[in-house]
Amino acid sequence: MRLESATGYAGGEAAAGKSTSPAARSGAAGCARKAVRATRPKPRRYALLGALCVTAVSCATLQQIAALRQVDFALDSVSDARLAGVALDRVDDYDDLSVLDVARIGTALARGEVPLELTVHVGALNPVENDVTARLIQMDWTLLLEDRETVSGRVDREVVLPPGVEQDIPIGIRLDLVDFFDRNAGDLIDLALAAAGAGGSPKRIAVRATPTIQTALGPIRYPQPITIVSREVGGQSAGRAGRPGGRPEPSE
Repeated sequence: MRLESATGYAGGEAAAGKSTSPAARSGAAGCARKAVRATRPKPRRYALLGALCVTAVSCATLQQIAALRQVDFALDSVSDARLAGVALDRVDDYDDLSVLDVARIGTALARGEVPLELTVHVGALNPVENDVTARLIQMDWTLLLEDRETVSGRVDREVVLPPGVEQDIPIGIRLDLVDFFDRNAGDLIDLALAAAGAGGSPKRIAVRATPTIQTALGPIRYPQPITIVSREVGGQSAGRAGRPGGRPEPSE
């Protein structure tokens, strides 16, 4: 009797389980689906969040690009000028050169080389009304003398340009005047003095530059070069000539 009772109890329990299992299973499945839905990622929400982040980064990048476009670049001065090894810092005219200096330059010309070394100082001023700090990390440049392209190079260092603070960007330049100008010693000396900001006939000097700025999306290179203060130097025009700033090259 105990065995039968136990068996009957077990069978009754099993029967009861069979009779109630569809509803139980349905309820369990519903709870499982809700749990899955509760824990499942929201693709649209994440996509929207990602789009907002990209938009914010893009806006910051555009602000940095706009900031650098507003920076006023100017050719401030020239220092440490030397022609064929002759220092030009205290020379304002051909007559200020000693006989030895003229002989040294003449000897260099006879060898077919008249090297001119100088440091061009470019001033970069981020306007005080601009509330974005510009970060210049690289600048390719070409020196123009009398509207003629001469040597090129690169400033490969970061220059932080906070609003209202002018920064000096020195560019060390070395070129052989004989490679670009077919002239006598007197004319080359006059050209070198004018390029150095000393006396002599006015000569045009400019720096054509292509800046690269650091942004939230990485380095971005200027789409076209700018001409930094194409101005007359030497003679009465020597010294700082206003602040016309960098101007984009005309598009072709």
